[in-house]
Parts: sequence; structure tokens; C-alpha cells
Amino acid sequence: MKPLYNRDNITELIPQRAPMIEVDDFCGIDVEGVALSRLEVRADNLLVEENHFSVEGLTEHMAQSAAARAGYLAVSKGEEVHLGFIGAVNGLTVGRLPLVGEVLTTSVEVVEEVMNIALIAVKSCVGEEEVASCRMKIYTEE
Repeated sequence: MKPLYNRDNITELIPQRAPMIEVDDFCGIDVEGVALSRLEVRADNLLVEENHFSVEGLTEHMAQSAAARAGYLAVSKGEEVHLGFIGAVNGLTVGRLPLVGEVLTTSVEVVEEVMNIALIAVKSCVGEEEVASCRMKIYTEE
């Protein structure tokens, strides 16, 4: 899937700035409401340790993927992109840590939304292999 936003303009969707940008591409939202993002794990990433993307890196990538989804929806409506905060991470499962050079494809699905709090299900894969998943509660400022 061709990205709608890439490394050149992803900061239009997320508040993070270099060197803490953990999303390269935002590919859009499918008809079922699932958003897709990508990240190539690079050796110069601050969250890479011993040639592997760290658990903290995976978690931050998942959160920034959710932020890209929210930012995309806001931009699509002509609205301002708001800050979001992780309220909780539940059921984090890491099958393995991605290696430098691998590309993560991450799906974000909203399970439930109440006012400005969303419960999301996030899954990160390298190719067809699921490497991490969790549920997050995200609070978004208005």
C-alpha cells in the first residue's frame, strides 16, 4: 500500500520531532477503520540496542502509529492535530525484537471511544510475522 504520508511530511500528523519519530509512513485507514503505518528499523534510531529495536521502541512506535491515525482524521476534517497521551498499556506481547533493516507494519484499530479516551488494539508485524501486540488507552487533549 502506497503511503499517504512519509518521512518527509509525517510530522503533519504527529507531534513528535526528530530524533524521536518512530513512524516513517502512514498508509491510511481501511473500510473497517483499521489504520496502517510503517517503520524501517535503522541503526541510528535512539531506541535500537545491539542491532534490535527495543521493547520501548516498539511501544513508542505503536503509540505514534495511533497518533498518526488520530492526526490523519483531524487533518482530513480540517482540524488541528491534538496531543495524545498513553493512559495505559495492557497485554503487551513481544514475540521477538525486530532487527535493524526490518520493516514494521503496524495496524491500529479503535475498540472503543468515550469522549476523548480511546481503547485501541495495536499489532506490529515484520512481513507476515506478528512481533508485538497490545491494547492501549489513549487520552487526547482537546
